[in-house]
Amino acid sequence: MAKYLVIVESPAKAKTIQKFLGKDYKVIASGGHVRDLPKSTLGVDTDHDFDPHYITIRGKGDLLAELRKEVKKAKKVFLATDPDREGEAISWHLMQVLKLSEKDTKRITFNEITKNAVTASLSGARSVNMDLVDAQQARRVLDRMVGYEISPILWSKVKRGLSAGRVQSVTLRIISDRESEIAAFDKREFWTIEGRFFDGTHKEPITAVYSKGGHHAELSSEAEAKKVIAAVEGASFKVTERKASERRQKAPLPYTTSTLQQDASRKLNFSTQKTMRVAQQLYEGVEVKGHGSIGLITYLRTDSTRVSDEAAASATAFIEERYGKEFLGAERADNGSAKKIQDAHEAIRPTYIDITPASVKDQLSNEQFRLYQLIWKRFIASRMAECVSSVTSFTISDGKHAFAASATKTVFEGYRSVYSESEDEKETEKNARYVPEVGMEFAKAEVEGEQHFTQPPAHYTEASLVRTMEELGIGRPSTYAPTITTLLTRHYVAKDGKSLFVTELGEAVNDMMKKAFPSIVAVDFTANMELLLDGVEEGDVNWKNIIRNFYPDLTAAVASAEKELESVKIADEVSDQPCEECGRMLVIKYGPHGKFLACPGFPECRFTKPYVEKTAIPCPNCGKELIIRRTKRGKRYYGCSGYPECEYMSWQAPRDTQAPKDRGVTHGTDTGEQ
Repeated sequence: MAKYLVIVESPAKAKTIQKFLGKDYKVIASGGHVRDLPKSTLGVDTDHDFDPHYITIRGKGDLLAELRKEVKKAKKVFLATDPDREGEAISWHLMQVLKLSEKDTKRITFNEITKNAVTASLSGARSVNMDLVDAQQARRVLDRMVGYEISPILWSKVKRGLSAGRVQSVTLRIISDRESEIAAFDKREFWTIEGRFFDGTHKEPITAVYSKGGHHAELSSEAEAKKVIAAVEGASFKVTERKASERRQKAPLPYTTSTLQQDASRKLNFSTQKTMRVAQQLYEGVEVKGHGSIGLITYLRTDSTRVSDEAAASATAFIEERYGKEFLGAERADNGSAKKIQDAHEAIRPTYIDITPASVKDQLSNEQFRLYQLIWKRFIASRMAECVSSVTSFTISDGKHAFAASATKTVFEGYRSVYSESEDEKETEKNARYVPEVGMEFAKAEVEGEQHFTQPPAHYTEASLVRTMEELGIGRPSTYAPTITTLLTRHYVAKDGKSLFVTELGEAVNDMMKKAFPSIVAVDFTANMELLLDGVEEGDVNWKNIIRNFYPDLTAAVASAEKELESVKIADEVSDQPCEECGRMLVIKYGPHGKFLACPGFPECRFTKPYVEKTAIPCPNCGKELIIRRTKRGKRYYGCSGYPECEYMSWQAPRDTQAPKDRGVTHGTDTGEQ
């Protein structure tokens, strides 16, 4: 019989850890949180110093009964939940609900699920850190107050089912402000002039751009461009200046939660939600031949770029053996961020550097392999030498008009032999084939102008939004993905390709929040609140003081909003399909799994039917049009419109039958995976 009980969150994590600890230990999963604030009420006693009222989460009764039995058998209990505020709070709630004594209960944490890390954590077992717990409680209570006090205002003034959130609402404002910038943008015309110069020896010309004062010249009109072109027509050009330099590009830092989400979006087309889901699987453990269930990456919620000495040494040995000593990078410090590095205190990296992506490709799902490969390559690259390039810049002139060009050639690939920031880095730059000497004359020159217009700011993507949230101090690593997911599922924001757009509903909610609750949607206020929560974690701030100062202002703003705000009517989008029972035109509604069609005559007429997202793609089996359907859990797939006669389905559009680009899938609001 096991002497010690270890409680973790997930069965996958339990399975991975069990094999490290042997028969004296039993590892069991709690399924995450076991207690929370009640859904039906505020759950915070505002009359008695804001004490939270926790209740057992519905459906956890049998699990808790099993845990109580195991606790009675155990000599000692180890709480091994995640190494962050949320994990600390789960451990504290387990202690409360299982009535565990401090004497016989210890908290253990590890940044990676490996035998060394897990066994080392046992020797460093400690008590539950109440500063971390209080930081989580403060966040939970603040978010509950904002949601439960403000959401009813939105229900009465806009429509039922809406919600406000402390981080969610300011993020919506950020997206909406960008939309306003784009709408107000006044584009400006400008022209550039490019010359192609032939020396009579090489087939390929040298391309150079018209310049003034050492900078590329932007001309304001076509007339100006034509004037320059006319002036250089028939002129004799030669190279008048040449300058050689060296460019060194440092290897990238290993991933944090934010940079992983950004890279996975750009390179893998993963949503933030999908990135975190797959990363969680890689962290908790996957089956690998010869190893059993092992965690392939370190903890996935972190804003630190620090790497442990052991991991750095393993990477150094691997790089030296695989690539050579010259590819080793110099020792580098952490990113030196002035803000507190919280939660997990190490970067996201592979736990076993010798388990290469190629060696486990056939044992991982496609999603797991692609994300693991990205993490593995980035970490290896982060320990490698700089990329060194030679850059030669030169000027081509007729004595009056100058054209500037440069040639770049990679001298030493360094980290780029493993990883590149973008595909552009792999391309050979213009003019790299040969570099002209000073005095070289050109037999022929072709000069032409090109019209351009200044471009408005780009729409946010999930990647750029996460980067902005991090830069502004909005939220923390654990909140980026849930915040974006909430905005999409609430239909405040919609996606078209990768771009995020504010919906009419989102605009109405944002306008109302800005009018009635300007502090809640103020970037500085939200960022300062995050710093206060960090202060609670550090033991410098009493968590209830934050609530005591916040709540009176919130209730005053709510009371004012109830009296002064005018109602806003958001009409449902009308479809082109009549109700099959009463003949009214059906309207598009939103449910937990996306859009559906409903009769506007509700409650007199309760007719509903699925909303069909049409495509221009023929079914590979029968030729009828494919439509986008959803599983019960909301995941999109392609199904035949001829169902049930034709049962064809696919998670992705068939590649060999893709419609032309101008007849692609009609986009609806997609709240699931990309």
